[in-house]
Amino acid sequence: MSKIKLAVSAAAGLVTATVLVVTTASAATLFSDDFNDGNSSGWTTSGGTWSVVTDGSGVLRQSGTSSDARARAGSTSWADYTVTARVKPTAVNGTNRFAALLARVQSNTSYYYLALRSNNTVELKKLVGGSSTTLATGPATFTLNAWHTLSLEVAGSTIRGSVNGGAALQATDSQFATGQIGVATFNTAASFDDVVVSSSTAPSPSASASTSPSTSPSTSPSASPSPSPSPSISPSPSIPPLPGAPDGFATVAGQGTGTTTGGAGGPTVTVSTTEAFLDYIARPGPYIIRVSGTITLPTGSTDGMHSVSSDKTIIGVGATARLVGGGLNIGIPVSDAITSPPANAVHNIIIRNLTITGATDDLINVQMFSHHVWIDHNDLSDGGDGAVDIKRGSDLITVSWNRFHDHDKTTLVGHDDENAAQDVGRLRVTYHHNFFDRSDQRNPRVRFSPLVHVYNNYYFDNSYGIASTNESGLFVEGNYFFSVNNPGRVEFSGPLGRMVERNNILVECNHPIEVRGTVADPATFYRYTADPPEIVPSLIPAGAGVGKI
Repeated sequence: MSKIKLAVSAAAGLVTATVLVVTTASAATLFSDDFNDGNSSGWTTSGGTWSVVTDGSGVLRQSGTSSDARARAGSTSWADYTVTARVKPTAVNGTNRFAALLARVQSNTSYYYLALRSNNTVELKKLVGGSSTTLATGPATFTLNAWHTLSLEVAGSTIRGSVNGGAALQATDSQFATGQIGVATFNTAASFDDVVVSSSTAPSPSASASTSPSTSPSTSPSASPSPSPSPSISPSPSIPPLPGAPDGFATVAGQGTGTTTGGAGGPTVTVSTTEAFLDYIARPGPYIIRVSGTITLPTGSTDGMHSVSSDKTIIGVGATARLVGGGLNIGIPVSDAITSPPANAVHNIIIRNLTITGATDDLINVQMFSHHVWIDHNDLSDGGDGAVDIKRGSDLITVSWNRFHDHDKTTLVGHDDENAAQDVGRLRVTYHHNFFDRSDQRNPRVRFSPLVHVYNNYYFDNSYGIASTNESGLFVEGNYFFSVNNPGRVEFSGPLGRMVERNNILVECNHPIEVRGTVADPATFYRYTADPPEIVPSLIPAGAGVGKI
């Protein structure tokens, strides 16, 4: 077969990066309810027909469409906080109806609210004694029988709201200073899930911005156009986005967690020995663990895999922090009998700026319904099995700005064709701005996931790039493939997968990206901006890996 070639030419230059050092502040969780306990204890309802039912997992459903309906929870003394919830409208009676998220609730007739309307608008409003005032409005997609993530923040006199991480509406109003949270419908039946209330925080820069050039050489196989002065990195859907913060699926609310914060709010420790490292990663509670120098992880009875407990940030110091000989396990012990997220699922993990190499098994293994994990700016190579494997019902994960090299089976999403019970509807992962540098295959290979978003990655000399099977959905955009035998394929292992592609560049590749079926647009879940694919060969080698955050 003749090779597909798209010529791209121009000189590749150095990338100048603006760095802002941020001190992470704690955002305490004030309240959460995923309704998996089968009840709505703590909620007070008014109007409508409310019940807890199963929709994949437990949800709070309001099934009436003939009137207003509200459900309230929390403390009347809460002042500054962000409330997020997933909302699925299921039926409307009439036109311009809505489902809403409430904040600073005084009573059933007085509160701030964010209303997602059936005319494809979103409104930031207040209700005073039953009389409503619109504070801000904008476009938003309203889709029946689809989940939408609503976020409403109140901080002092500032009120901000967004849908699916989109552009925020903002207004200033001082009518209500404190109050409960809630959900509501107007002539709309809807389900609500994963309600999380976090105290508002405002991390501030601990150092002024500095500019430093990167001297990392580009290994671009063909010259590419000079990048724009400030190539954009996908923004987090937080309001506003913060430098050095997670993005992608790691920021989407779910399972009682609003976003990924790692060890924020806990002690910061620096470790340089095996004993100290293994001690701190296993401790309960939040910790920021700074790794200094090279730490050798033992094999022993763990096969070289060492478990990380919830609420941890593990981050390398400088460009020389290394874990060798073993890997990191994020997840409780394996049990095929568990088919829904358990209360003790590991969550809220950040792994950044580490070289991890030479493990006898996986370098990083995420399993057993672990969620809200951010794996960023690492150098990953020479593992005995996977470099980053994500499996057994894990969910809401972002893998960004890593360099994968000298590795065969790079990153697997979903480990087995027979594991549908744990995996269907989960395994949602974002891969962006990674350098798949001669990593042979599985970059990634995906089963069962409804959506894996793969964008702005640089593929260099791989056997194959991306594979989709078992009805998984892959959204592939803005990537650059050089000398990849099969950039993207839909496989026959179990049922066929689904794959859509947008704005990719293929150079010296033997096959096109296979396209099959439909896949949800990631922009319905979180906000991001894809870089032009033509700058990827210079942008990614200069920015991916260790020593670059």
